Amino acid sequence: MALALTENTAILNWIDEMAAMTQPDQIVWIDGSQAQLNALRAEAVASGELEKLSEEKLPGCYLHRTAVNDVARVEDRTYICSRRQEDAGPTNNWMAPDEMYAKLKKLYTASMKGRTMYVIPYSLGVVGSPFAKYGIELTDSIYVVLNMNIMTRVGRQVLDALGDSPDYVKGLHAKADVDPENRYIVHFPEDNTIMSVNSAYGGNVLLGKKCFALRIASAQGRREGWMAEHMLILGIQNPKGEVHYLAAAFPSACGKTNLAMLIPPARYRQQGWKVWCVGDDIAWIRVGEDGRLWAMNPEYGFFGVAPGTNEKSNPNALHTTQKDTIFTNVVRNLDDNTVWWEGLDKNPPKNAVDWKGNPWDGTVSAEKGAHPNSRFTAPAKNCPCLSPEFENPRGVPLSAIVFGGRRAKTAPLVYQSFDWEHGVFVGSAMASETTAAAAGAVGVVRRDPMAMLPFCGYNMGDYWQHWLHMGTVVTGRAPKIFHVNWFRTDDEGHFIWPGFGENLRVLVWIMKRCFDEVGADETPIGYLPKPQDIDLEDSGVDLDTLKGLLNVDTELWKEEAAGIRAFYSKFGRTLPSALSAQLDALERRLD
Repeated sequence: MALALTENTAILNWIDEMAAMTQPDQIVWIDGSQAQLNALRAEAVASGELEKLSEEKLPGCYLHRTAVNDVARVEDRTYICSRRQEDAGPTNNWMAPDEMYAKLKKLYTASMKGRTMYVIPYSLGVVGSPFAKYGIELTDSIYVVLNMNIMTRVGRQVLDALGDSPDYVKGLHAKADVDPENRYIVHFPEDNTIMSVNSAYGGNVLLGKKCFALRIASAQGRREGWMAEHMLILGIQNPKGEVHYLAAAFPSACGKTNLAMLIPPARYRQQGWKVWCVGDDIAWIRVGEDGRLWAMNPEYGFFGVAPGTNEKSNPNALHTTQKDTIFTNVVRNLDDNTVWWEGLDKNPPKNAVDWKGNPWDGTVSAEKGAHPNSRFTAPAKNCPCLSPEFENPRGVPLSAIVFGGRRAKTAPLVYQSFDWEHGVFVGSAMASETTAAAAGAVGVVRRDPMAMLPFCGYNMGDYWQHWLHMGTVVTGRAPKIFHVNWFRTDDEGHFIWPGFGENLRVLVWIMKRCFDEVGADETPIGYLPKPQDIDLEDSGVDLDTLKGLLNVDTELWKEEAAGIRAFYSKFGRTLPSALSAQLDALERRLD
């Protein structure tokens, strides 16, 4: 075994056990040094695992292609293996831990023969902070090492912080044969263990991301009294220089990254408004010494969807990718050795290679050049609007929590919950209507409570109960809870609200409500803005249109309540009685 960077027996014994099973030719410890990382980049380029891009136009950037059968997270192959099936709940795949360990052992045995096992010590959160949690990922992929180095804080300092503690999350990843029939991404929340085999795609193999930071961490948070949430965190700075923070949860295809890196409209910028990105995807939330909820982004980089990212939709995200970024499954432009994807601009390259590695002429090809789920892994420090509080070990205090979804008619532009318990109900009922981008019929309502349905590491009924409990811990200091919907459409299907930077107008109203600076109208679903309290100047939206966007259609909401009741029925006795009571109360108000 290679020279270890720690004397921690809990780590060394586990690595010995995993190495005996997977049988790598050698073991390499990742110390986080630039010299070691540069050597690994060079090795990956030599083997074809990575392709170096133009140093002049994209300094420090590389391109990677995954197997054609291995391009996205696989929900049907993702398991939560708790000892009792009820603890995994009705929305997770479950298998008994002993049975799953036995199945995985066969797949892992000798899977690293002829390969190198890399030992990646990593921290989620600022090393040494009260929020920080530590993990070790074992992998046979240099691509994983280099991505984890962007997405998390990697190296010796993690092992120093851990000392001889056994409190770390174990992660084992083996590419094996990249066989989709034997692909598993498995979480053992009671063992703090993650095992991934037969995939090499980021979301399945960067085990610090959704696997640890949400699935394992949500279970840890429940045990330890904090929350791991699928939420962006942003700061809104007003012209007086005061910054207030909110966390927001949206299902996919609802503009989460665009909101996290929002650029204020011109008039707001001139007045001195600024928006700061603390995080674009995950928030860990704890009760601070002052009794408020504080949020921290446990990640160190952005793992973003490339298609549709451009100078207009999200200039900050685009600028973040301009150096030290790994692109996955995008087009390579051979003329200038840069990358391209659908929605980047209207000038697809003629002389190019598509995401599968085939010659591609974007001026005539009917086939897409980049995979729809192609990605960039970019360092957060590249982001032009990164919050000065990004490295604050205490996190930032939350004034508001925002839920949202994509609804053509039902949900108004914005409303506020009556209180914390009602806010948990609003989050538990969150839904989006399917778009053409998703498989299946368009316009189908998909429930995605708190945007956590694929990421909750335990029974969602218990998860809601944990949310309700957290509200009792921060009585009087709890963030106010809101719901937004940027996606109301007219009868022709066109979006009515302009979205993007204009969403700041709604966020400013939200902040005014948090500090009791404006009133609101009480409706059956919650508090709605008085139309004159949302600034429309230069927005292209008139007051009558805004009134339409704030309309609550009672009949549609009765259908919505029936949909929520059907969804709740899945959870049986684990559904908190408080949420049943909230649903009953909504139905009474609608009548």
